[in-house]
Amino acid sequence: MVEVFKTDVANCDDAKGLIDQLHENFTQYLANFDLEDCDLILRIECSNGSVNAESIIQFLKDRGFHAEILPDDLEPSTNLNAHFYPLQNSGFSE
Repeated sequence: MVEVFKTDVANCDDAKGLIDQLHENFTQYLANFDLEDCDLILRIECSNGSVNAESIIQFLKDRGFHAEILPDDLEPSTNLNAHFYPLQNSGFSE
């Protein structure tokens, strides 16, 4: 299952650090940011079930960031030229 979040993470270094922390704390999740999207998207895929959205929202809040679930009807179309941060060890590819 994939969950998509609207965030206020606008800095590439912040995004990279958060991805590293997310992968350390939520080993069953694969995550990436799309900072070129107007909603500063965080995508998380769970390898064995559903994503615990409340835990992700609290995780970002504890680190000074805001996140909210992006409703399916508002999810942006895939931008094949978008930059995702980071891709290493995330299971996603460009």
